Amino acid sequence: MIRLIAAGAGALLVYGGLTGLASVLYAPPVVPLAYAIAPVEAPPPPPSAAEVLAQGDPAHGRDVFVRCQACHKLGTNGIGPHLDGVVGRAKASVPGFAYSGALRATADQAWTPEDLDAFLTNPRGYAPGTKMAFAGLPNAQDRADVIAYLQTQP
Repeated sequence: MIRLIAAGAGALLVYGGLTGLASVLYAPPVVPLAYAIAPVEAPPPPPSAAEVLAQGDPAHGRDVFVRCQACHKLGTNGIGPHLDGVVGRAKASVPGFAYSGALRATADQAWTPEDLDAFLTNPRGYAPGTKMAFAGLPNAQDRADVIAYLQTQP
């Protein structure tokens, strides 16, 4: 019996030794990095909508407004309501224009530059069911410039 225990213990020692030796012989080599990886700086946050709106250029906005003139005029209604005096005017308030239900539901609110920015970004997202077929102005600076231009129109 003692011989059996001694033989088992010897076999375990041989097995353990061979396992340790194999892990040393077949371990992947440690290779130093060929170059250092520099930490990446986070990009600065984009300007807020208020910051962009504050920097609107009315002269460029007049040029961008040409895209709106297919449907909107200054002084008279076209396919869409006239846009002079729109900043600060109550929503859905131009007499004689049939607004969509989504805009009529907000008639107790005034058009702020921030509201106009959201509307011009995605009219159908801002007012689901709006009659305005325009897809929106994707460029934030173009929107800010158009709003700055509209602010100059009493």
